[in-house]
Amino acid sequence: MVAASLALVLALAGCGSSSPRRLRPATLVLDFTPNPVHVGIYTALARGYDHAAGIALHVIAPSASTDAISLLETGSVDFAILDIHDLAIARERGQPIVGILPIVERPLAAVIAAPSIRSPSMLRGRTVGITGAPSDTAVLDSIVSGSGGDPRSLHTITIGYNAVADLLAGRVSAATAFWNDEGVTLARRRPGFHVFRVDAYGAPSYPELVVCTTARRLRADPGLVRAVVRTLVRGYDTALADPALGQSSLESLVPGLDHGLDGAELRALRPAFTGPEGRFGVLDMPLLRSWARWESRFGIVRRTPDVSTMFDPSFAPSAG
Repeated sequence: MVAASLALVLALAGCGSSSPRRLRPATLVLDFTPNPVHVGIYTALARGYDHAAGIALHVIAPSASTDAISLLETGSVDFAILDIHDLAIARERGQPIVGILPIVERPLAAVIAAPSIRSPSMLRGRTVGITGAPSDTAVLDSIVSGSGGDPRSLHTITIGYNAVADLLAGRVSAATAFWNDEGVTLARRRPGFHVFRVDAYGAPSYPELVVCTTARRLRADPGLVRAVVRTLVRGYDTALADPALGQSSLESLVPGLDHGLDGAELRALRPAFTGPEGRFGVLDMPLLRSWARWESRFGIVRRTPDVSTMFDPSFAPSAG
């Protein structure tokens, strides 16, 4: 799928000769299949903000969660959206990938529990489903210990991304999931489930998803980096100012989405797209240093990440 998408990108890049000016191609790999988290990206595409910035931005949906890092490393793509934990793991392995722009300013990770579980501490001795992602155990441990419970008392099983089905069927008492996705879906299908967000139980309010590129590209082509960041910031600013426009832009370019679910997810996500200063896209370095300590404390990485080299805030909007 990715190979075919890249072939299409190259073909599209060669079709702009009739344009008044030559647009530079730029490729961006998403973290997952297109969904409301990506509303600003598709708003930017639908309204031509990439062309206004002098680029032709081509967006690729990954066929596997590991695609983005490998494609970045080989230079097959220019940019990728990574989960912040995957970025930390890649950096610890020596991969020179740098975060340049947050897509959401808050964690999306949560533990979703059955209606009878009113606190994470009540999960003692219960079965909890996890996806198997490296960060799941850290999120679960942080939430349970943050509520005064003992994570060692839990029985965990790997359920992949079947949290909604397994919770509805009662096969697990709780599951790690994303509050903006599975949490919203469950609320629409059967209200009453409890959503325990990780930043409500001791974790700092870190940005879950970050646009990344390689250190080599930052040095060699800062103009392209600046143009992509400008395009995305303008797209998200527009979508936040006019959510209906953002949703229609997303759905016009991504066929098959559920309009009602999209609207519910976007309403839930809207506060997460901006930080405490009320702006989209700000990289808060002091907050990231707090996240780095949490990241190593709960074992996602062995050493505390060096955020001064892992992130470059010079392209993102400033807090002021």
